[in-house]
Amino acid sequence: MGKSKRNSPKPGGNRAQRLAERRAALQEAEQAVARPFEGLAAECDLVALREFVPSATAELALKPEIAAERAVVLATVLPGAVAALVRAGDTPTGYVGVQVQAPTRDPAADIAASILWAQSAEPGESLAVAHAAPGGPALSDVIVSAAPLDLVVHRDFDWWVPEGVQPDPQVAATIEQAKEAIMPSDRLDLGPDAIGAPWWVDAGEKAHLRWVRPEPEDDLMLALARLHAAGGLHLGEGSRFAGSFRTHGLLVPVFDLDPERHVSEWRDPATEFGARLDEALAVDSPLTSEQRRSRDGLRSRQVTLR
Repeated sequence: MGKSKRNSPKPGGNRAQRLAERRAALQEAEQAVARPFEGLAAECDLVALREFVPSATAELALKPEIAAERAVVLATVLPGAVAALVRAGDTPTGYVGVQVQAPTRDPAADIAASILWAQSAEPGESLAVAHAAPGGPALSDVIVSAAPLDLVVHRDFDWWVPEGVQPDPQVAATIEQAKEAIMPSDRLDLGPDAIGAPWWVDAGEKAHLRWVRPEPEDDLMLALARLHAAGGLHLGEGSRFAGSFRTHGLLVPVFDLDPERHVSEWRDPATEFGARLDEALAVDSPLTSEQRRSRDGLRSRQVTLR
C-alpha cells in the first residue's frame, strides 16, 4: 500500500500561519544587513549600545556637508523607545536612539535617517519609527567615519528630562521604573591602542565582561580556541570564560567575573588578555587536534542574537 501524501496546510489554520511566519522570518534574515556598522571607528561601541548597554549617550561628530543645524546626541534608548526627538531649549538638540521599538534590517541606515530628521524637526517633536528609504544615505554619509564615540555612561535615566524641568507624574514614574531595572555598566578604558569595546556589567550575583571585537568571526573563534587549548582564555583569578554570542556580524566573548571586585580592577587583566588574544590572532598555522576540540566546544556555547 503506497504512502499517503501529507495534506497541504489548511488556509487560515494554525499550521499555515506558523509556516507563513517561518517563511517571513527567513526572508527577513536573508535581507538583513550582515554587518551594518562596518567601516565605522565606533562599530564595536555601536553594537554594544544597541544590544546590551542600558543607559549611555554620546554627541555625534556630524559631517559638515549635511549642513547640520543642531547637535545630535546618540542615546541607547529614548522615552517610549522612539527613534528620535528634538529637545527644546535655547539651543535645540536632537536625540537619536539605537534601541528602538521597531528595528529594521539595517539599523545603521535607520540611525542616519533619524539624524537627518532631527535636523529639521521642530523642538518638542518625536519620531516614533525611522525607516530609511531604499538608496538613502548611509550612516557613513552622515557621521565622521573615523570618529570614535565620546561616551557618557549613566547610572539612571534622569537625562531623559532637561535640567531644571519638572517631569509630569507619568514621565517620572517611567523613569523610576527604568531606574529599578537598570544594571550598573561601564566601558573599560584600556588605552588608545585597545581593540574593540569591552563592557563590564554588574548583574547582581555575577558580573560580566562583554568584549565586542571587530575581527572576522572565524578568525576570532580560531584565536579563542588557541587560547582555550593553552589555558589562557580567562581574565585571571575570579574570572571564567562563559561563552560568546554573535550579533551584527561580530563575535562577542563573554566572561563571568567576581562581582565583589570593582570594575577598575579588571583593566589590567583585560589588557593582558587583549595582548594574548592579539598574539593568537597573528598565528596562521592550522589548528592542532586539541585546538580543534577547543574550537568545537566553544562553538557549542555560542548563541546568535541577530
